[in-house]
Amino acid sequence: MIVRKLRLKRAWSQEQLAQLSGLNIRTIQRIERGQKAGLESLKSLAAVFEVELDELLMEDTMNNSEKVTEEESRVIEHVKDIKGFYSHLINYTVVVLGLFIVNFLTSPEYYWAWWAALGWGIGLVSHGISVFEVFSFFDADWEKQQVEKRLGKKL
Repeated sequence: MIVRKLRLKRAWSQEQLAQLSGLNIRTIQRIERGQKAGLESLKSLAAVFEVELDELLMEDTMNNSEKVTEEESRVIEHVKDIKGFYSHLINYTVVVLGLFIVNFLTSPEYYWAWWAALGWGIGLVSHGISVFEVFSFFDADWEKQQVEKRLGKKL
């Protein structure tokens, strides 16, 4: 996870890091997921990040709670949620556009594709509201209160 932290600190993508280090992008992805890295891979990464090799080697001896703070985990999860929403939006756009094309070619007198666009659009809006916390009925504080209530103690 230290590799991910160092990469994000420099605002590099995995592709950029792979190019700078001379490693395969799949290798970078595996290392960031916590799989063991070879010595040569670690040497390449240490050179790119301009850190001592020992700093990267220490990652293997640390436990997960030392690798990523709770705040960092929360931010990483939120970014993954945002990425999921944008992926959902792209899928929606492509599929609905395709449906309208098929609709126009097969039965231009009635636009049935509006119904699919409306139904899926409602789900997309709901997803966006949830991800961007427009209305946060069930936010982190609510979750914490519920856990405390059920455990009978403060967290």
